[in-house]
Order: sequence, then structure tokens, then C-alpha cells
Amino acid sequence: MGQRPGIGSDEPMPENPLNAAWIVLEAANDLGDHATVEICRRVIDASLNGATASPFDMHVVTEYFR
Repeated sequence: MGQRPGIGSDEPMPENPLNAAWIVLEAANDLGDHATVEICRRVIDASLNGATASPFDMHVVTEYFR
């Protein structure tokens, strides 16, 4: 598996919420963090459906690695 921005690097998370949600989903899934997995799924679903994810969900995704 290749290195992704935001995971084990000093690179910032992607600006695109969908990309960030996929990165966090992978990490949360590896860690067994079921609550965050569900949040990521909501963000991904919203992005794919052209909707806006909730501010709380976006906060979790953008702050996950901090």
C-alpha cells in the first residue's frame, strides 16, 4: 500500500472532503473505530449525492489525524 497524504506524513489532508473521508475511512477501519467509519460513510454518501455533509461530520474527518 502506498503512502497517502495525511497518513504518517507532514503533508496536509486533501482539500476535497471526499478524498479526506476515504483516507480517514481506511485508517478508522484499520483501527476498529466504528463510529468514525460511520461518519466517513455519511460524508462519502453526501459527497456522491451532491449534498453537503453535516458540520460535525466534516469536523471529525478534517481533525482525525490531529
